[in-house]
Amino acid sequence: MQPPIGDFDHATPAPDCLDELTAPVADAVRHWRGGVPAEQILYVDTDPEWADTATFVEHYGRDLLEQSANCVVVSGKRAGGTSLAACLVLSTTRVDVNGVVRRRLGARKASFAPMDTATGLTGMEYGGITPVGLPAEWPLLVDAAVVDLPYVLVGSGRRRGKLLVPGKAFAELPGAVVLDGLGVTV
Repeated sequence: MQPPIGDFDHATPAPDCLDELTAPVADAVRHWRGGVPAEQILYVDTDPEWADTATFVEHYGRDLLEQSANCVVVSGKRAGGTSLAACLVLSTTRVDVNGVVRRRLGARKASFAPMDTATGLTGMEYGGITPVGLPAEWPLLVDAAVVDLPYVLVGSGRRRGKLLVPGKAFAELPGAVVLDGLGVTV
């Protein structure tokens, strides 16, 4: 199938290539519910050496920079307790951790979660964390600009491969909260 965005040779509906995904991502696709059919979530095979956004767009199309989103795990602390959440913002922005995220989590302090925490608790590889298949108890904070895009390129749970997901599907994920201003222009 021809992918809707990017200069990829081929795209495969995610339900047809579950073996290419990490266990939590494959499980989320397998049990997908919502207005967007799982078959509209597409997998594209990519070189893991080119997984980071800047390198990635050089190889697969500069237009992808405006159609890509990054998913990061954040940690909020308050009164000795810690809460985790994931944030999804366009690649051209950065997460407003000390403003929007901190307030949303009701935290005194918010920061990016350590890599070992993010990968250990998601079951995904660093540089490939995706909102599809995150722990169900985590809030998923999604910038409204991501939801507005027809298709968005995100990680697949691994450094090899990416998912192309209709933007509106992110609003339907477990724990999703769509927020204006979560992504701040760099």
